[in-house]
Order: sequence, then structure tokens, then C-alpha cells
Amino acid sequence: MTLAQNSKIFDMDLGPLNPVTAELILGVVLFGLTFLFLAKAVLPKISKTLADREMAIDGGNENAEDLRAEAADVRAQYEAELAEARHEAARIRSKAQEEGAIAIAAARAEGVAEREAILAAGHERIAAEREAAERELNADVDAWAHALAGRIVGEPVGADRA
Repeated sequence: MTLAQNSKIFDMDLGPLNPVTAELILGVVLFGLTFLFLAKAVLPKISKTLADREMAIDGGNENAEDLRAEAADVRAQYEAELAEARHEAARIRSKAQEEGAIAIAAARAEGVAEREAILAAGHERIAAEREAAERELNADVDAWAHALAGRIVGEPVGADRA
């Protein structure tokens, strides 16, 4: 086949781009065989591999969603326990403050009672000492008054006279 024969395939002259009929047929047959081989042997394996990967990714996403949901549940449970612990701590603190206030009030009452007892004992002691001092002074004052009166008058007065 020469170039002149090839030019008869197309009505126009394409120069070196005019295909040779045998090469054109051979190209179409080889393309068809390659297409069939790829369509029947290679593309199903590629499709299967891509489907497996997609399933693995989707399964991984579902697993990740499950893990996220579980983590959210655990976090909510943790926050609930934390809130309960804070509430319990506040209750214990309040109870301790109440007990402290009661203890302080009891200590104050005890201190006031002790102070009152000490003051009462002190007043009794002072009253007893005052009475003793008054008795002692009354006895001495009588003698001093007679002695002083005797000095002023110049002679003994009262009981010393005898």
C-alpha cells in the first residue's frame, strides 16, 4: 500500500496524517482487545479494591462515630459525677461551718459561765474579806477612838478608865 492508496480512504489529502487501512484495522482490533482485557480482568479488580476501601473507610467512620458517642456519654457521666462531688463538698463545708458555729457558741457559753463563776467567787471572797476587815477594824476603831479621845481630853475615856 502506498501513500496514494491511502489518500483514497478520505476524500481530502491529509498528507502524512492519512492512515494506512491495514494499520487502522490493526489499531481498532488491538484497541478492542485491550479494552476487553481491561474491562473484564483489570477494572473489576480495581472496582473491588475501591469498594473494599470505601467499606473500610465507612466502617471506620461508623466506628469513629460510635467512639465519639461513647466518649460523649463518658464525659456527661464524668461531669455529672463532678457536679455531684462539688455539691457534696459544699454540703460538707456547710455542715462543718454549722458545727464550727455551734462549737464556738458552746465555748463562748462555757467561757461566760466560767467568767460568771469566777466573778461570783471573787465577789464572795471580797465580801468575806470586807466583813473580816470591818470586824477587825471595828474592834480596833473602838480602842483607837478611846485612845484618841483620851489624848484630846487629856485623861483616859471609856473602858480604859477603870
